[in-house]
Amino acid sequence: MFALIEAAGWPIWPLLLASVIALAIIGERAWSLRSSIVAPKDLLNQVVQEFRQQGVTPPLLVRLAGGSPLGQIFAAGIKNAKSSPQIMKEALDDAGRAVAHELERFLTTLGTLASISPLLGLLGTVIGMIEIFGSQAPSGSNPIVLAHGISVALYNTAMGIIVAIPSMIFYRHFRSRVDSLIVEMESQAVLLVEILRGERQN
Repeated sequence: MFALIEAAGWPIWPLLLASVIALAIIGERAWSLRSSIVAPKDLLNQVVQEFRQQGVTPPLLVRLAGGSPLGQIFAAGIKNAKSSPQIMKEALDDAGRAVAHELERFLTTLGTLASISPLLGLLGTVIGMIEIFGSQAPSGSNPIVLAHGISVALYNTAMGIIVAIPSMIFYRHFRSRVDSLIVEMESQAVLLVEILRGERQN
């Protein structure tokens, strides 16, 4: 590993930093975007049952607001259960936007890393080429400097691509995952409103 870093030169350090950040984001988002955490399956039935038995209680609101993202949306809806349909809809929309923003956390950073990693690799390539041409002299080329310049150029290009490919794959995957979760939560919120207003039986 250290031999690779030495061969690639200093331009490899920004790419190594980008790879560490990308791995951290991928791990965090893979953990945080699980269905069981974002939108638990039995949450709607539990909320409706408790609402029908005890009504809107502070413990229920606190538990929902501090729980899953879907629970936060449900808390906004139940809190305004006795308000007009328009106010209830606005409360759900506001909570939904906040939850969607939270689900998309770090995805912009991951997409940016996927985009700039090849450019960082290209920067290393250019620096390596500069070293190669800088080693040229009237008396001939210095083989050691020439070899180092080629190493810098190739290693940085490869590293930039290695960082960019998985970053882009996971960025697309997480974007699709967030969109699916948002659609699912919107459907659950509509069901909650219809059940609370007696328009539908769960």
